[in-house]
Amino acid sequence: MSEAVVTSTPGAALEAQQLGKKYGRKPVLENITFAVQPGEVYALAGPNGSGKTTLIRLLTGLAFPTSGVVRMLGQDIYNGGYVARRALGAVVEAPAAFYPHMTGRQNLEMVAFLTGMANVEARIREVLVRLELLAVADQPVRTYSLGQRQRLGLASAILHEPQILILDEPTSGLDPQGISKVHEILSELAWKGVAVLLSTHHLREVSAYSDKVGILGGGRLLEEVKLGSKGETYRLRVDDPPRAAAFLKTVPGVQNVSLRDVNVIFEGSPNVALAALVRENYQVQFLEPDYFDLYDYYRERVKNA
Repeated sequence: MSEAVVTSTPGAALEAQQLGKKYGRKPVLENITFAVQPGEVYALAGPNGSGKTTLIRLLTGLAFPTSGVVRMLGQDIYNGGYVARRALGAVVEAPAAFYPHMTGRQNLEMVAFLTGMANVEARIREVLVRLELLAVADQPVRTYSLGQRQRLGLASAILHEPQILILDEPTSGLDPQGISKVHEILSELAWKGVAVLLSTHHLREVSAYSDKVGILGGGRLLEEVKLGSKGETYRLRVDDPPRAAAFLKTVPGVQNVSLRDVNVIFEGSPNVALAALVRENYQVQFLEPDYFDLYDYYRERVKNA
């Protein structure tokens, strides 16, 4: 594994820097760089074979990269990162594996023992209630449905109240009510300051509470889309989008200017933005509220990746 001497992202709970993975001569991931701050939800999206599960295995220390580094709480997890990994809760390649002859409660007691928890009975009951598993808690896991095993996996990941949570397709196999419950829990954990990273195909649902979405394609991070804007957002099309975007960044009353394809996205006053562009002789084709459909954008982005 090559050495990666890269400046860490200030305050990041989890970060990947120039991360790469090869199997033989075949690159699976190339130059992946991103960071998740405490209280952020970061969603990984990509078609099958794009490298999502491999990336999650690298982030959790279950596999070693060919190049680059992963840091948790500022600590390189491949070099003395055991203490940092204690702050991690994860489910990789869901549904999580459990002892099938043991009950759900007994499996959680095993997880609590392995993580060094004390006075666990109240906490186990709390997560069982939160994941709506109390009614089956004392039944063998082999009798659980796929959705119940998925929820038990999330219960085991959050049992020790981690600072960082990494989940591989946490809503796979769940019914709509179960999907809504998982999204509600992840949003709540982020509000409490947990850094959450998940891979998902449910882009429209996670866009309601995710802060960023990393779009993977062909083993590369094609784009990082920032979501969760607090102000009213608008988009406009103009004859020279890059130059217009740069100009709008200097205009008082216009904030968070960015480019999305050929559109300029911004927050603030649409009247101020339009007047400023017209004064500078830009040809504005349209200006409208931005109703951003993440799923449609994702499909276009990965089409030719």
